[in-house]
Amino acid sequence: MTVREGTYALGPGDGRLLLRTSRSGLGRRAGHDLTIEATRWTAEATVREPLEESSAKVVVVVDGLEVREGTGGVKPLSDRDRQDIAENLCKVLDARRHPEITFTSTGISASAGEVEGDLTIMGTTKPIRVRAEIEDDRVRGGATVQQTRWGVKPYTAFFGALRLADDVEVEFDLRISED
Repeated sequence: MTVREGTYALGPGDGRLLLRTSRSGLGRRAGHDLTIEATRWTAEATVREPLEESSAKVVVVVDGLEVREGTGGVKPLSDRDRQDIAENLCKVLDARRHPEITFTSTGISASAGEVEGDLTIMGTTKPIRVRAEIEDDRVRGGATVQQTRWGVKPYTAFFGALRLADDVEVEFDLRISED
């Protein structure tokens, strides 16, 4: 580990937090696999030695999720498509009642490269394991989030022929350093 002990406040200027979705159903050719970036988030990481004594908390603002890329589909994503997707995200995740998604670590296994914690989406909290690896002053990793496990009904269109797959891949690449 090359990250110095201490408490670090992080945000979008320190790296990227991405969500990757895919499509399913008979109409999947009409839709897009999406890369969505969390543009409004904060994190606090407390780094200790041994690493197992470290902790982290992340807060993502739901209406700060922005579509960065859409692959596949019959036609490229337009600006209007991106806006519609952002609006649908806020509806599906009930952003008015639950404006934030949070992750709070409950344990770290440096040897396994895993962080265990509680993920809260739409007021429902469930345990999750996150892959994480520290190299120099960066921490990279991710997790697979099954939407239905948190009570999220995956988006559908065309009378259910086009569905967002239940699994959403979350990836992060963050710089943890003193500035």
